[in-house]
Amino acid sequence: MNSLFTPPIRLLLGRIAAGLLIVLTATTAVRAEENEKKGFFGFFKGEGGKTVAQTPAPPKYKQECASCHMAYPPGLLPAASWQHLMANLGKHYGTDASLAAEDATQIGNWLSANAGTYKRVSGTPSEDRISQSDWFLRKHRAGEVPANVWTRASVRSPANCSACHSGAEQGNFNERQVKIPG
Repeated sequence: MNSLFTPPIRLLLGRIAAGLLIVLTATTAVRAEENEKKGFFGFFKGEGGKTVAQTPAPPKYKQECASCHMAYPPGLLPAASWQHLMANLGKHYGTDASLAAEDATQIGNWLSANAGTYKRVSGTPSEDRISQSDWFLRKHRAGEVPANVWTRASVRSPANCSACHSGAEQGNFNERQVKIPG
């Protein structure tokens, strides 16, 4: 059988192929490990398996925003939604949530820098509502979450993530840890 390559060349090509296979396998293993560490919204598992945001929230974010609702992880919305919300705090879902310009800038910059940037959060939801995003509607579709859940006193609305997801503020939305209150 005639070969295009001489035995030494075949040996060299075999070694090159084996080396490439090793590099690709190692790279894939590293990426798999990184993805295992990442949570649903670009959060990482920290000590004890708790999920933590990549960049800590400014104290004003928790002080101002969490005084009325959960301090939503920024990865739940795309940057365009956060920018629109921060530019319209005077009409924040029927409430005047205006902030000092310096605080609004600091919070807005942090939200935009840590916003969702992947396929699940690429679209801007209706009214910039997390509960109207494609991924939210897909995860909470009728049949999986009964419609009456949203009107229960213990839940109140789809925006109250913490009612069912005890780790929501830390970015932990693991389906195995969901507890829908009665």
